[in-house]
Amino acid sequence: MDTSVFGGYFDPEFAEFTVPLFERVKKGEVQIIYSSLTEQELIPSPERVKQLVRDLPAAQIDFVDITDEAITLASEYIAGKVVGKTSYEDCLHIALATIHKADYLASWNFKHIVNTTRIQGYNAINLKLGYAILQIRSPRDLMKYED
Repeated sequence: MDTSVFGGYFDPEFAEFTVPLFERVKKGEVQIIYSSLTEQELIPSPERVKQLVRDLPAAQIDFVDITDEAITLASEYIAGKVVGKTSYEDCLHIALATIHKADYLASWNFKHIVNTTRIQGYNAINLKLGYAILQIRSPRDLMKYED
């Protein structure tokens, strides 16, 4: 998850799909890769967002730090003109998810992340550098529907 998903829990526009995703985390169905970048980005967030993070089961969170490999990969996305320099943090989220082999990166950022043109660009760089394709989706796409 990138940082937008945590805020989406309390946003009326996004809560319908974000709350069920967090419920799946709490039930042990979904594992989160939580990075030091996300931690930094959540510092100015409202207390209720911080509490949401604190209430998540520790067993469902894999904490990862920003590494030189992630910095290099994020820089490659920018060098490849997938996005501009102002989207560096978005690129770091994608690089961290790619390097740690996430099944999906969930985001509500449609301009720089959940965007078919951008997704193709990120994955072209990933393939060129020997990484796997990363599935980038909104929480809406990750809904679990009963049969």
